[in-house]
Amino acid sequence: MRTADLLADAFGRVREVVHEAVEGLAAEDLAARLDEGGNSVAWLVWHLTRIQDDHVADAADREQVWTAQDWAGRFALPFPDAATGFGHTAKDVAAVRPDSAGLLLGYHDAVHEETLRFVRTLDDAALDRVVDTSWNPPVTLGVRLVSVVCDDLQHAGQAAFVRGTLGRRRT
Repeated sequence: MRTADLLADAFGRVREVVHEAVEGLAAEDLAARLDEGGNSVAWLVWHLTRIQDDHVADAADREQVWTAQDWAGRFALPFPDAATGFGHTAKDVAAVRPDSAGLLLGYHDAVHEETLRFVRTLDDAALDRVVDTSWNPPVTLGVRLVSVVCDDLQHAGQAAFVRGTLGRRRT
């Protein structure tokens, strides 16, 4: 298996879990929280997608899908376009209320496609490139991409948990 294939498979697994957590949910279910301090499915998926978009765009030296394809305008959130959810308060989480699962999945799928376009160009040597010198040791592209996959899968799993809990509360 080539590096590009491995990364494409990993990001594909993220996409699968995101779709399982979101598909078929109404807007009210997307925004529902288990308690006032909890994260909603909508916020979790928006956040993981924003982080993936931000980090991959930076590594690929291109504009984020969020702004390049005007997803920021479609979501119309009360945050700066650069916001990714890092440091968000409970009030901020509550503000992420997409009007449909399609909007949330549309953004995620657009980021997924750009991610695949980028990772399919990579070989083993590319993974050693330093992409962030603010850490000690500096972060390489390989470490950054694995970090994104791990973070994405954690948040996608949390979204699936919230969805399942909400469903059980109704029965």
